[in-house]
Amino acid sequence: MIERREVPFGRPWITDGDREAVLRVLAGHVLTHGPEGKSFEAEFGAFLGDGAHCVSVSSCMAALHLSYLHLGISAGDEVIAPALTHVATAHAIEWVGARPVFVDCDRRSGNMTAQAIAAAITPKTRAIALVHFVGIPCDMPSIMELARKHQLKVIEDCAIALGARCEGTHVGLFGDAGAFSFYPVKHITTGEGGMFVSRWPEVAAAVGKLRAFGVDRAHGERAVPGMYEVPSLGLNYRMSEMQAALGRSQMGRIGENLRRRRANFATLTEGLTPIEDLHFLSSSQPGVETSPYCLVVVLPPRLAGRRNEVVARLGAAGVGTSIYYPQPVPRMQYYRAKYGYDPARFAAATEISDSSIALPVGQHLDQDDMRYVATTFVRILKEV
Repeated sequence: MIERREVPFGRPWITDGDREAVLRVLAGHVLTHGPEGKSFEAEFGAFLGDGAHCVSVSSCMAALHLSYLHLGISAGDEVIAPALTHVATAHAIEWVGARPVFVDCDRRSGNMTAQAIAAAITPKTRAIALVHFVGIPCDMPSIMELARKHQLKVIEDCAIALGARCEGTHVGLFGDAGAFSFYPVKHITTGEGGMFVSRWPEVAAAVGKLRAFGVDRAHGERAVPGMYEVPSLGLNYRMSEMQAALGRSQMGRIGENLRRRRANFATLTEGLTPIEDLHFLSSSQPGVETSPYCLVVVLPPRLAGRRNEVVARLGAAGVGTSIYYPQPVPRMQYYRAKYGYDPARFAAATEISDSSIALPVGQHLDQDDMRYVATTFVRILKEV
């Protein structure tokens, strides 16, 4: 009999080094607008590579909102977005007055395809909002070719894809803007927080001002303390020095975090092979390096109606789970009421939302945890 284990779906991996980094900031006198934020931006950009220019912000949604504001997306514009995503992807579009036009995903990967995007383009389309679903990169060469053909902006939502690359380029650096999340259970965490990224330094500079009230001069650039001008509107989407210090410390382990996630993903996938009709979200695209956030298992039709029972049994056995995502966004109350909902348009997104279970692979877990999850999952599916 296998001993019962507690395997939480997500848990921040905080070390003594992380705590010391935050305490060093608190021992000083600069809690915002300081060197930790600038260093975090530089170190994060160095990890992404390809000349990435970064702006630390308060959340991934803040980075998305800033992207649309900077690009001039506004009322009357349409932005093509995935039906299968976190609601923040769509909310950022709504908040600038544009309309999200939802499209279905590829059943194998959970990602939008160039073909689905092409079918949704209208004369009002101004941009494409991409999501690299659960760390699986979209087919960026095909999508970028389509965007160039129709002169569309591309905003990449990389909230759960840190470490993912396509043909050697990190996600977030293909389009006009990229957005990352540092929520507690992501690949690294700053508690709350995010990062805006761009290949162009002038874009990062402009967004840096936009995230800080539209003020023209940072503290260190003011000849007279307290004197500045405000040439444009802005917001307060800044990241604190404590968060940035935590982010820098976490980035020191990003290689280990990614190795652990990939090893956990491989072990768990192998352990679930005895169940032949399970479908795991993955990519068969050549030149893709995924960055597993979780393992999304889509149950076969014979078990799909008992998904919640399976989740409850896993929880009783100590296995934490989640669902990515609980509903297609266009089926959620706000969007359904505003735009209507046709379930026939989102068959794959609906199947994944209603029939899948997300299993844990985070860096807080080890190989024994993965073997326990696999054995428990196989046993429960046989029982139900």
